[in-house]
Amino acid sequence: MKVIVTGGAGFIGSAVARYIIENTIDEVLVIDKLTYAGNLESLNDVWTNERFSFKQIDICDRQALDNIILSYTPDIIMHLAAESHVDRSIDNPSSFIETNIIGTYTLLESSLAYWRKLDKIRQSTFRFHHISTDEVYGDLHGTTDLFTEKTPYSPSSPYSASKASSDHLVRAWHRTFGLPTVITNCSNNYGPYHFPEKLIPLMILNALEGKPLPVYGNGQQIRDWLYVEDHARALYLVATKAKVGENYNIGGHNERKNIDVVNLICELLEEFVPNKPNNIQFYKDLITYVTDRPGHDQRYAIDSSKIYQDLEWKPKETFESGMRKTVHWYLNNKIWCEHIKDGSYVRLRQGIIN
Repeated sequence: MKVIVTGGAGFIGSAVARYIIENTIDEVLVIDKLTYAGNLESLNDVWTNERFSFKQIDICDRQALDNIILSYTPDIIMHLAAESHVDRSIDNPSSFIETNIIGTYTLLESSLAYWRKLDKIRQSTFRFHHISTDEVYGDLHGTTDLFTEKTPYSPSSPYSASKASSDHLVRAWHRTFGLPTVITNCSNNYGPYHFPEKLIPLMILNALEGKPLPVYGNGQQIRDWLYVEDHARALYLVATKAKVGENYNIGGHNERKNIDVVNLICELLEEFVPNKPNNIQFYKDLITYVTDRPGHDQRYAIDSSKIYQDLEWKPKETFESGMRKTVHWYLNNKIWCEHIKDGSYVRLRQGIIN
């Protein structure tokens, strides 16, 4: 098959692209606008593969989308392009509205126009797979409930509101126009190639430099953590096996308080890198509590039983095994990290494209 992955130079998108190239015989075309979070070095392992290709495209550009979709003739479009950082959505909601809502609408329209031109057989096998977040469901604080596929939407941040909007658009294009869609909502991902502004890589890299480890509020916020390679495997399974119109929650079965995540990182670094910077005695001494962000949800937790029952997917990694792999990866890929920290990855990716 031929698969388009939007946002494929980002954290989860690049994992999906790598998974497909390394584990299937399918072709992959990554399209990405290459905003700050798009890093072509995350695709180094597949860049020279004859089944892989890349185009720099903004999903809000209808003409560019039409041209590339018509020329590539995909069997599947996996839509991961999105602004995704909650703090940035609080500081600048407009870019989230533009990419996550207008961009999804534009991609849906382009995909619908393409799908309508296919013959009946290819129409029946085509899939538009929209990848979303559990944050659309809101906050589970004060309950022992889990998010299910039937949980009402109640987003808290501009980010989650924009993703909720995009989910509704996808459902509407399926219901109204017949576009064959599937939707997945995932819990917090972690693992290799995660942009350093996010919690886990930020803590690892700050600790290695002896910098403060900033924890919001009291650190009691609970998240369900999903190893990114487990997620990529689940996404491909849904895109190729799920029935049209279905939606699936994908979680890691790993509820952890933020402060416990940070403490585990400190423990692993004590084991892997006992020689500490700045004469600190313990990595955990760097933990610093900072003012909580506005509207911060206290708990997310996913019930993944549907995807297990229907598609027999479950995560391979426990949180402990996945975190060991993650910390090892950052220790062994310092050049990737340095290129992001000094901004040179932006210049380097232009050299790769040109």
